[in-house]
Amino acid sequence: MSNSSQFTNPDNPNPQAPSSSSGTGTEQFLPPDIDEARLQSEALEQSLQEALAEVDADLLSLKSEIEKSLIASTRAFAVSESSVQEVGGSNIVGVGIGFPEPRSILSGLSANAVPGKLSLNVYTIDTLSPDQLLAEVASVAGTRALSELPINQIPTGHIDAYNQRARFRPAPGGVSVGHFAITAGTLGALATGNRAPRSSRLLILSNNHVLANSNSARVNDAILQPGPADGGRNPADQIAVLESWVPINFSGGVNYVDCATGWAWPDRVRPELKYENGGREVYFRIGSTPVVPALNQIVGKTGRTTNLTQGRITDLSATIRVGYGGGRVALFQDQLTIVGTSSTLFSAGGDSGSLIWTWDSRWAPVGLLFAGGGSYTFANKIQRVLAALDIRLYT
Repeated sequence: MSNSSQFTNPDNPNPQAPSSSSGTGTEQFLPPDIDEARLQSEALEQSLQEALAEVDADLLSLKSEIEKSLIASTRAFAVSESSVQEVGGSNIVGVGIGFPEPRSILSGLSANAVPGKLSLNVYTIDTLSPDQLLAEVASVAGTRALSELPINQIPTGHIDAYNQRARFRPAPGGVSVGHFAITAGTLGALATGNRAPRSSRLLILSNNHVLANSNSARVNDAILQPGPADGGRNPADQIAVLESWVPINFSGGVNYVDCATGWAWPDRVRPELKYENGGREVYFRIGSTPVVPALNQIVGKTGRTTNLTQGRITDLSATIRVGYGGGRVALFQDQLTIVGTSSTLFSAGGDSGSLIWTWDSRWAPVGLLFAGGGSYTFANKIQRVLAALDIRLYT
């Protein structure tokens, strides 16, 4: 498969501004609809507010207090040599709102949580008894009427930024990829820029920590498929150059996305996603139009480590603290939490960068996978990713 007649190559003498003679992409693509992007963003916010309208005001207030504590402890860690847990003085690494898991209720991990009733999701390093859980919450948010509020404990351990590991040409989504100086992550999907000259570039989408080495890379750095951990070598396995990324704030500020793009050689990539089924390679297309995520929505992904998996969204607005190795920690707000629907994990290390989509006939994008802890996966909302990078999907 080749898209070379529609897109410019990154080996242009001036990769940042290719000449107009090398292609504009206007024969294939419509100009971006700025109003549509704005409406999608407004729909996302309205949907979240509608979901939160059902939540008890005391729970929302409690969530806000814990978020403030997480922000403060992350900022303290940025200027301290202590561990995050020592600085924060708490087992709590994240907070959100969602329905309690049956296993949490039956195992006694939660306090006052009942099926079908929204509760406070508290993500913890260790598994705590109900009394310990309430004490931890009280230590960071005060002693308001905790004995009556539904609190759902989700033990994740420390949350870390995280087989389709062979070489593929052209490379589809769902396979191993990485900056030449990292291990490996997952190629999420293809995209194009919303404005010239980026509208004539065929881009690959993944995480900052996969393509841009967690802020340590430079524009035009080599991106390999497979990633270095899976045998990728530079320049033999290069499929793209680093094009753009959203910096991750490791100084205590709030992050919403961990994302980056690489400018690909059009004949080295393809728009399909791929998974393995009994040794057989299966390629498929998903939709390009994102949808607003919903609680209990069934979703799927295909990634470098765990292949094709199915999961369920359990939190729409999680605030979490994420470790990036080397003593770096970042705080993320407004994140999706996903748990596998079967006994298998939804994701594992190396699946970072996978595109998450609805498990229905639309295959509509909802998130970009970037972190995990315990049996839980965390993802950026795809609308935020597309807006931050000023791109649209080409799937």
